[in-house]
Amino acid sequence: MAFQDPLVPPAEPHPLTERATLTSPLEAILGHAFARPDLLREAMTHRSATSSRGSRGSNERLEFIGDRVLGLLMAEWLAERFPREQEGDLGRRLARLVSQPVLAGVAETLGLSDAISVSAGEARAGVKQRATVLADALEAALGALYLDGGLEPARIFVRRAWDTAMVEQAAPPKDAKTALQEFAHKRTKGAPTYVVTNRSGPPHAPEFTVTVTVGTLSGTGVAGSKQAAEQAAAAALLGSIGS
Repeated sequence: MAFQDPLVPPAEPHPLTERATLTSPLEAILGHAFARPDLLREAMTHRSATSSRGSRGSNERLEFIGDRVLGLLMAEWLAERFPREQEGDLGRRLARLVSQPVLAGVAETLGLSDAISVSAGEARAGVKQRATVLADALEAALGALYLDGGLEPARIFVRRAWDTAMVEQAAPPKDAKTALQEFAHKRTKGAPTYVVTNRSGPPHAPEFTVTVTVGTLSGTGVAGSKQAAEQAAAAALLGSIGS
């Protein structure tokens, strides 16, 4: 019997991907009946729920794939939707649509947190509601969807799940740090202050918590890099003031 690498999609769609019955709530969320449900289980497994060294069996590998699939499908969609825009504007739109706050919001709207498997201790700590965990699980689910069914089911899901976020972008957005810089200059004539308030996780998958302040206002963001956490913190502060 030939070995099928679980991270390589089959050459042809499996017949079960065409079946009408979606056998789990998560399949209903994704709009796809999985021929390989083990991919879906892996996508929903947070590293805290694995006992093996290096988080083998967690959703980190599928998240890696899903991140690339999302970037491709979103770039394709943006190019179709805004045919007259150039790379700069399209790039800012893309960065916003694949940002952690947007991913976490999409995951929350879909009810994805209920399907995420974490350790008992992390569950008590409310880890499943963290933006970084929600965003990672959504990308992992997309990676699983692509590996099981190919680009078309992934494309259909992305265009459905991100429809509201896409429609809301009437104009190319500024990145959160730039927008906050402009707000701070108008309000205080100064610049936002970013401070790393916590760093956790293993070396291969760190998690940074950053707090940004502008006068008496503050916002906090969590992400896998300092730069992404700063953007998340800026977005959180802007969101709190309705900007």
